[in-house]
Amino acid sequence: MVREGVVDERADGARSSRTLAVASAVLTGTMALYIALVAFGNITDFGTNQQFVRHVLAMDTTFKDDDLMWRAISSTALQDAAYIAIIVWETLAALALIAATVMWGMSLRGNGSGIRRARRASTVGLLMLMLLFGAGFIAIGGEWFSMWQSKSWNGLEAATRVFLLSGLVLVLTHLPSAGRAEPGSAD
Repeated sequence: MVREGVVDERADGARSSRTLAVASAVLTGTMALYIALVAFGNITDFGTNQQFVRHVLAMDTTFKDDDLMWRAISSTALQDAAYIAIIVWETLAALALIAATVMWGMSLRGNGSGIRRARRASTVGLLMLMLLFGAGFIAIGGEWFSMWQSKSWNGLEAATRVFLLSGLVLVLTHLPSAGRAEPGSAD
Protein backbone atom coordinates (compact mmCIF):
# COMPACT_ATOMS: atom_id res chain seq x y z
CA MET A 1 0.00 0.00 0.00
CA VAL A 2 1.42 3.41 -0.96
CA ARG A 3 1.07 6.11 1.60
CA GLU A 4 -0.12 9.45 0.33
CA GLY A 5 2.71 11.40 2.01
CA VAL A 6 5.40 9.35 0.25
CA VAL A 7 3.90 9.99 -3.18
CA ASP A 8 3.63 13.72 -2.48
CA GLU A 9 7.23 13.79 -1.21
CA ARG A 10 8.51 12.24 -4.43
CA ALA A 11 6.50 14.66 -6.54
CA ASP A 12 7.79 17.61 -4.53
CA GLY A 13 11.37 16.32 -4.91
CA ALA A 14 11.00 16.14 -8.69
CA ARG A 15 9.53 19.64 -8.76
CA SER A 16 12.36 20.91 -6.58
CA SER A 17 14.99 19.29 -8.83
CA ARG A 18 13.39 20.78 -11.92
CA THR A 19 13.17 24.19 -10.25
CA LEU A 20 16.90 24.12 -9.45
CA ALA A 21 17.70 23.01 -12.99
CA VAL A 22 15.60 25.89 -14.39
CA ALA A 23 17.31 28.34 -12.02
CA SER A 24 20.71 27.00 -13.08
CA ALA A 25 19.76 27.42 -16.73
CA VAL A 26 18.48 30.97 -16.27
CA LEU A 27 21.44 32.12 -14.20
CA THR A 28 23.98 30.45 -16.47
CA GLY A 29 22.27 32.17 -19.40
CA THR A 30 22.40 35.50 -17.58
CA MET A 31 26.14 35.17 -17.01
CA ALA A 32 26.57 34.09 -20.64
CA LEU A 33 24.71 37.20 -21.81
CA TYR A 34 26.74 39.42 -19.52
CA ILE A 35 30.18 38.20 -20.59
CA ALA A 36 29.13 38.04 -24.25
CA LEU A 37 28.13 41.71 -24.07
CA VAL A 38 31.40 42.57 -22.30
CA ALA A 39 33.45 40.79 -24.98
CA PHE A 40 31.35 42.35 -27.76
CA GLY A 41 31.80 45.81 -26.23
CA ASN A 42 35.56 45.34 -25.91
CA ILE A 43 35.79 44.21 -29.52
CA THR A 44 33.56 46.92 -31.02
CA ASP A 45 34.78 49.72 -28.71
CA PHE A 46 38.36 48.53 -28.41
CA GLY A 47 39.84 51.84 -27.30
CA THR A 48 37.83 52.47 -24.14
CA ASN A 49 38.97 49.51 -22.08
CA GLN A 50 42.31 49.48 -23.87
CA GLN A 51 43.02 52.75 -22.05
CA PHE A 52 41.85 51.18 -18.80
CA VAL A 53 44.25 48.25 -19.17
CA ARG A 54 47.10 50.54 -20.21
CA HIS A 55 46.67 52.80 -17.16
CA VAL A 56 46.37 49.89 -14.72
CA LEU A 57 49.47 48.14 -16.10
CA ALA A 58 51.45 51.39 -16.31
CA MET A 59 50.45 52.19 -12.71
CA ASP A 60 50.47 55.86 -13.73
CA THR A 61 47.53 56.84 -11.50
CA THR A 62 48.73 55.07 -8.34
CA PHE A 63 50.65 56.57 -5.42
CA LYS A 64 53.86 55.94 -7.43
CA ASP A 65 55.63 54.35 -4.48
CA ASP A 66 59.20 53.54 -5.54
CA ASP A 67 58.92 50.16 -3.82
CA LEU A 68 56.05 49.20 -6.15
CA MET A 69 56.68 51.02 -9.42
CA TRP A 70 59.14 48.38 -10.65
CA ARG A 71 56.04 46.28 -11.33
CA ALA A 72 54.68 48.73 -13.90
CA ILE A 73 54.50 47.65 -17.54
CA SER A 74 55.06 50.68 -19.75
CA SER A 75 55.33 48.86 -23.08
CA THR A 76 52.15 49.55 -25.05
CA ALA A 77 52.76 46.35 -27.03
CA LEU A 78 52.69 44.28 -23.84
CA GLN A 79 49.71 46.23 -22.51
CA ASP A 80 47.79 45.64 -25.74
CA ALA A 81 48.76 41.95 -25.77
CA ALA A 82 47.34 41.64 -22.24
CA TYR A 83 44.14 43.40 -23.33
CA ILE A 84 43.74 41.12 -26.36
CA ALA A 85 44.29 38.09 -24.13
CA ILE A 86 41.54 39.36 -21.81
CA ILE A 87 39.14 39.75 -24.76
CA VAL A 88 39.94 36.25 -26.04
CA TRP A 89 39.36 34.82 -22.55
CA GLU A 90 36.05 36.70 -22.24
CA THR A 91 34.94 35.40 -25.64
CA LEU A 92 35.83 31.80 -24.77
CA ALA A 93 34.01 32.09 -21.44
CA ALA A 94 30.96 33.49 -23.25
CA LEU A 95 30.99 30.60 -25.72
CA ALA A 96 31.31 28.04 -22.90
CA LEU A 97 28.41 29.62 -21.00
CA ILE A 98 26.24 29.90 -24.12
CA ALA A 99 26.86 26.21 -24.83
CA ALA A 100 26.04 25.40 -21.19
CA THR A 101 22.80 27.38 -21.41
CA VAL A 102 21.79 25.44 -24.53
CA MET A 103 22.62 22.17 -22.73
CA TRP A 104 20.51 23.20 -19.74
CA GLY A 105 17.63 24.00 -22.08
CA MET A 106 17.93 20.68 -23.88
CA SER A 107 18.08 18.75 -20.60
CA LEU A 108 14.91 20.47 -19.40
CA ARG A 109 13.04 19.54 -22.59
CA GLY A 110 14.07 15.91 -22.35
CA ASN A 111 14.21 13.57 -19.42
CA GLY A 112 16.99 15.41 -17.61
CA SER A 113 19.80 13.21 -18.87
CA GLY A 114 21.89 16.15 -20.07
CA ILE A 115 22.04 17.90 -16.72
CA ARG A 116 25.44 16.42 -15.92
CA ARG A 117 26.92 17.80 -19.17
CA ALA A 118 25.20 21.16 -18.65
CA ARG A 119 26.64 21.34 -15.14
CA ARG A 120 30.16 20.58 -16.41
CA ALA A 121 29.94 23.19 -19.17
CA SER A 122 28.58 25.76 -16.69
CA THR A 123 31.44 24.95 -14.33
CA VAL A 124 34.02 25.56 -17.05
CA GLY A 125 32.54 28.91 -18.09
CA LEU A 126 31.90 30.12 -14.54
CA LEU A 127 35.41 29.18 -13.40
CA MET A 128 36.78 31.04 -16.40
CA LEU A 129 34.92 34.15 -15.19
CA MET A 130 36.12 33.63 -11.63
CA LEU A 131 39.72 33.27 -12.81
CA LEU A 132 39.51 36.40 -14.96
CA PHE A 133 37.75 38.60 -12.42
CA GLY A 134 39.25 37.07 -9.26
CA ALA A 135 42.81 36.17 -10.18
CA GLY A 136 43.14 38.61 -13.09
CA PHE A 137 41.38 41.78 -12.03
CA ILE A 138 41.17 41.56 -8.22
CA ALA A 139 44.50 39.86 -7.42
CA ILE A 140 46.81 40.87 -10.27
CA GLY A 141 45.23 44.18 -11.27
CA GLY A 142 44.11 45.20 -7.80
CA GLU A 143 47.08 44.10 -5.75
CA TRP A 144 50.07 43.49 -8.02
CA PHE A 145 49.47 46.61 -10.11
CA SER A 146 47.93 48.51 -7.16
CA MET A 147 44.72 49.36 -9.00
CA TRP A 148 43.13 49.97 -5.60
CA GLN A 149 45.22 53.16 -5.32
CA SER A 150 43.73 54.71 -8.46
CA LYS A 151 40.73 57.01 -8.28
CA SER A 152 40.38 57.08 -12.07
CA TRP A 153 41.11 53.51 -13.17
CA ASN A 154 39.82 51.25 -10.41
CA GLY A 155 37.68 48.30 -11.46
CA LEU A 156 37.74 46.38 -8.19
CA GLU A 157 34.08 46.90 -7.31
CA ALA A 158 32.86 45.66 -10.68
CA ALA A 159 35.31 42.74 -10.65
CA THR A 160 34.20 41.72 -7.16
CA ARG A 161 30.55 41.84 -8.22
CA VAL A 162 31.13 39.55 -11.21
CA PHE A 163 33.34 37.21 -9.17
CA LEU A 164 30.69 36.82 -6.46
CA LEU A 165 27.81 36.39 -8.92
CA SER A 166 29.77 33.73 -10.81
CA GLY A 167 30.49 31.93 -7.55
CA LEU A 168 26.84 32.05 -6.54
CA VAL A 169 25.74 30.56 -9.86
CA LEU A 170 28.47 27.91 -9.60
CA VAL A 171 27.27 26.86 -6.15
CA LEU A 172 23.66 26.74 -7.33
CA THR A 173 24.50 24.53 -10.29
CA HIS A 174 26.25 22.10 -7.95
CA LEU A 175 23.47 21.72 -5.41
CA PRO A 176 22.76 17.98 -5.23
CA SER A 177 19.11 18.12 -6.23
CA ALA A 178 19.87 20.22 -9.32
CA GLY A 179 21.22 17.09 -10.97
CA ARG A 180 18.52 14.67 -9.85
CA ALA A 181 15.80 15.47 -12.35
CA GLU A 182 15.93 11.83 -13.40
CA PRO A 183 16.20 8.79 -11.15
CA GLY A 184 19.70 7.50 -10.66
CA SER A 185 21.54 10.55 -12.02
CA ALA A 186 24.33 11.35 -9.64
CA ASP A 187 27.41 13.43 -10.02
